[in-house]
Amino acid sequence: MAIYPFENENLPLRRCPHCSIANPLIRLEYSFASAAAGGNQFRWNVYVCTTCARPVIGGGDRFNSFQTELFPSSKVISEDLPTKAGAFLQQAMDSLHAPSGSIMLCASCVDAMLKEKGLKNGGLYKRIELAAESGLITSDMAAWAHEVRLDANDERHADDSAELPSEEDAKKCIDFVNALGDFMFVLPARIERGREKPPEVGHAGLKSLKS
Repeated sequence: MAIYPFENENLPLRRCPHCSIANPLIRLEYSFASAAAGGNQFRWNVYVCTTCARPVIGGGDRFNSFQTELFPSSKVISEDLPTKAGAFLQQAMDSLHAPSGSIMLCASCVDAMLKEKGLKNGGLYKRIELAAESGLITSDMAAWAHEVRLDANDERHADDSAELPSEEDAKKCIDFVNALGDFMFVLPARIERGREKPPEVGHAGLKSLKS
């Protein structure tokens, strides 16, 4: 699928895939071509976000007018996540440039996922403990969830002893929320769809089924 023409001087993305700032100015800095021994030929544009100074590379077939590859690609929320949890996660990723808010949204996402599994009593601490005790999540995941919870508490209560979080701190929280969502919702949904799909039967299999 075509993304953007090679001739674009700016890459018109909705958000920077690195810092997530809205409507970023991502300027073309450099272009080059590459070729493989097998004959494949590509051309590439290297863009740089003027906000975070990180590169975005677009490219595709040398003989095509459009860029069909983008690195890093924009992050997409799985439709298998519960609606509310998915919304919190999207907002957390979109506000990566504001780490305090992003971390608090990560904690809200964890809370929403646990509530979706029926753990609605008490606060987030209690829900995490119950999830671990029931085997819904592992003890290591529970420990990581508590780290996200505590990081969010520092931001909510403006703890004087806590340093302001960095973008890297927010990314770690987002990584955990993505992992938790995959573990609790995305992978089970994929397995269920895989089990529902009828098995493919070859000619030999068809003969055995008919006999």
